[in-house]
Amino acid sequence: MTRPAVARKRFGQHFLHDPQVIARIISAIDPRTGEALVEIGPGRGALTVPLLERCGALTAIEIDRDLARNLAERFGSALKLIVADVLDVDFSALRAAGPPLRVVGNLPYNISTPLLFHLLTQRTAIRDMHFMLQREVVERMVAAPGSKIYGRLTVMLAPWVRIESVLDVGPGAFRPAPKVASTVVRITPLHEAAFPIGAPERFEQVVRAAFSQRRKTLRNALKGVVDADRLRQLGIDPALRPERLAPEQFALIARSSAG
Repeated sequence: MTRPAVARKRFGQHFLHDPQVIARIISAIDPRTGEALVEIGPGRGALTVPLLERCGALTAIEIDRDLARNLAERFGSALKLIVADVLDVDFSALRAAGPPLRVVGNLPYNISTPLLFHLLTQRTAIRDMHFMLQREVVERMVAAPGSKIYGRLTVMLAPWVRIESVLDVGPGAFRPAPKVASTVVRITPLHEAAFPIGAPERFEQVVRAAFSQRRKTLRNALKGVVDADRLRQLGIDPALRPERLAPEQFALIARSSAG
């Protein structure tokens, strides 16, 4: 027997219920039969139902065992359920030899940034992503250099994905209503980096170090990673704070200081 789903604070659950918002999300995704759809955190099935109506089959990743049990009872074999923490899921293995994944989800706000970084490492397995995110996170993703919200997330996404805002969603579209506004975003991995970055590991090291303490200048933040003289040779003022640099400049630093 299906049990009533209760939002659990530890999982950051806010269940989408507004039918107009749901319809607009499905229209933006435009799922088709034969595509490899993966839903993260299906919850009560608000998106699961229309996705299955359009595609006939779906993989869903749900950490809440009670919700997973309810979903299994409702949808049976049409829904392939993975009961796990999505941060532990190998999306490349999930794709296997099949078509690239189309990943969808109303993401818990408490894992959205770690999950974006997790998916970034497996972007070659993914065709596109449609996520409901806290609006503040989306603003950080697309922030311009010099902005107070420009940071590591912005720079790390810049070479690898194209980001489009699809739909703003108010708190009333959820139960329980969150205290923040949300935005549906479309994230499309690029086949090639938007600009040369050299070794991805070095790029990540430079970006991580630069933003580890935002108030530090580049000279201090990158101490032990690249010296001030090298920055000057690249035409970059070591006295600048990291939020003043464009993503391409971080890539220049990484390429020129590798090894």
